[in-house]
Amino acid sequence: MSPSFDHARRAGPSVGILLCNLGSPDQATAPAVRRYLAEFLSDPRVVEIPKAIWWLILHGIILRTRPAISAAKYASVWMKNEALGAPLKVHTERQAKQLQGWLGERGHHLQVRWAMRYGNPSIHSQLDALKAAGVDRILVFNAYPQYCAATVASVMDKVTGWLQQQRWMPELRVINHYHDHPAYIQALVASVRAHRQREGGPQPVLVMSFHGMPERTLHLGDPYHCECHKTARLLAEALRLPRDGYRVAFQSRFGRAKWLGPSTEQVLKELGAQGVQAVDVLCPGFAADCLETLEEIAIEGAETFLHAGGKTLNYIPCLNDSQPGMRALTTIAEQHLQGWPTLNALNTAELADQAAAARELGAPL
Repeated sequence: MSPSFDHARRAGPSVGILLCNLGSPDQATAPAVRRYLAEFLSDPRVVEIPKAIWWLILHGIILRTRPAISAAKYASVWMKNEALGAPLKVHTERQAKQLQGWLGERGHHLQVRWAMRYGNPSIHSQLDALKAAGVDRILVFNAYPQYCAATVASVMDKVTGWLQQQRWMPELRVINHYHDHPAYIQALVASVRAHRQREGGPQPVLVMSFHGMPERTLHLGDPYHCECHKTARLLAEALRLPRDGYRVAFQSRFGRAKWLGPSTEQVLKELGAQGVQAVDVLCPGFAADCLETLEEIAIEGAETFLHAGGKTLNYIPCLNDSQPGMRALTTIAEQHLQGWPTLNALNTAELADQAAAARELGAPL
């Protein structure tokens, strides 16, 4: 007897969104940070030097000294009051839940999950969960506004690795940047204006700090540097800032290679030395607050500016799950979902078909 197979129509939503961000350690401890850094810094998309040489540096030096230092920094920003954990995970989870709610209010019935490229929850585990829920169309929403091979391409390496393991592959779409999307720019504008209305007084210089990358990535063709500057230009134009009213800088340098510049640290030192009393700092390259914004900018950056002669550094939080931020994420996702009917849309189509059939038969509706 030949085997029988039941490939019946799946129940539940057929469309899902996977919101992806970088990652954080599970705990603010040296062992947890060591595990996280080992995964992060072993990615050839992140560190593009010969593997054998880098392995010796990573395991012989960095993973022996860096975890304890980084753990102390994570502890300074860990969201302990609510027992929630790493800020990036907390904000990304909130964004995913809110995104599902916002899209639901616009008539879309789908499932939104979130994942971290390094650490937990993993991309593979969340893709497994979506598939188990009956999802056969997945929109991978990279939370990075500007495209960078070290972030977006690395996420897609994981996604395609999962696809290679699947017998029945889902349809796939990808959002790999939104650096100049009007909804994103308007969300940043709203954030800056709301902050300055609360603070009042003269408008300080606005420092836009993006995550740094080695300069060689620019020469290799990575569009990240250009997209950061375009975001900054569009935001400055929308805010009607004079040319001396803002600065663009790059933070989070690591190692001895030449990095994109100017560095945020150097810009803050220069402004303080020039007698600038106050600065506003915004990080438009981060969709959610994390160690690099809350500790490196709001704490270390403030100390750098004060030591250089400045008086006040006002850190403007990332969009996180704010109303302007969620409106932007929802608009961007909705545009990329076009043509993929959600369960609500399918139900509407089915009802229309039933009504048409009833009319043909003369049955009452």
